Amino acid sequence: MRRLLNTLYVSTQGAYLRKEGETVVVEVEKEIRLRLPLLNLGGIVCFGNVLCSPFLLGACAEAGIALSFLTEYGRHLADVVGAPSGNVLLRRTQYRRADDLAASTALARAFVAGKIANTRHVLRRAAREGTADTAAVEAAADTLTHRLHSLAQADTLDTVRGLEGESAAQYFAVFGQLITQQREAFPFGDRNRRPPLDRVNALISYLYTLLRFDAAGALTAHGLDPSVGFLHRDRPGRDGLALDLIEEFRAPLADRLALTLINRQQIQPRHFRVAETGAVLLTDDGRKEVLTSWQKRKQDEVEHPFLDEKLPVGLLLHAQALLLARHLRGDLDAYPPFEWR
Repeated sequence: MRRLLNTLYVSTQGAYLRKEGETVVVEVEKEIRLRLPLLNLGGIVCFGNVLCSPFLLGACAEAGIALSFLTEYGRHLADVVGAPSGNVLLRRTQYRRADDLAASTALARAFVAGKIANTRHVLRRAAREGTADTAAVEAAADTLTHRLHSLAQADTLDTVRGLEGESAAQYFAVFGQLITQQREAFPFGDRNRRPPLDRVNALISYLYTLLRFDAAGALTAHGLDPSVGFLHRDRPGRDGLALDLIEEFRAPLADRLALTLINRQQIQPRHFRVAETGAVLLTDDGRKEVLTSWQKRKQDEVEHPFLDEKLPVGLLLHAQALLLARHLRGDLDAYPPFEWR
């Protein structure tokens, strides 16, 4: 279980987390609701009014268990982590590669290739299963194939970013056609965020937040600095490398789960509310439904095309972080992006 770096999500408002022996105890109104061995945890995510004792913070930092604090509605606030693990030479290599535009372009191209390929996979799978406009979805998938061919020739970061942006726009232009149930309650026009202005965008943004946290934990566990990316350049408060890594997984993990929750009517309009600012937000019940489904999805097994073995979905980010570390160390000639099959 330690290899999976299991994550504890605490969204109950007023919860208090403390250390007791070698366990973490979760209390609500002084009543113990949960007790877990620290050995079984790789991360703790706290949403909203959730408190942690100083002794638990210290124990987690020492054990390499990352704590992430988010607002009640999923906006990232801060992380508490211990000293980075791994060989210092690996991190120095990462920093040097990030400063080398040619090397950064090569890695950015790999991340975006994985993203476009997996986005195309989602569209083609949806077209086989039936969509509101299958012809438009198939045409978008064909366009993404052309984008992949163009990407292979991209030799600058700006060109890579341009192709990524064009591909994302093509994908989201037909994303609403993949919603086959509750279409009136879940209309989708385009991708918007900060804040999300409709229920679909609110759901996708929340899932992306969960995915980013898992990616940052995976990178840290393998000795990499999640804040220094190649496609996403340095910006204060941004986990650039974590954002790089999740590009391959946004569509097949987060987007497909969002579609499943809507089309199976596990998520309904009652799971959302509109703030005074106009932002659309998940309710407590909505977040719990999403978190439960997210954790179940991470238990599914898929075939890893490069490693040629079955892995739990929850371990895929760790497998890619390991492959990236091996590439930076010189053990692999190139970073192999994960392509869903």
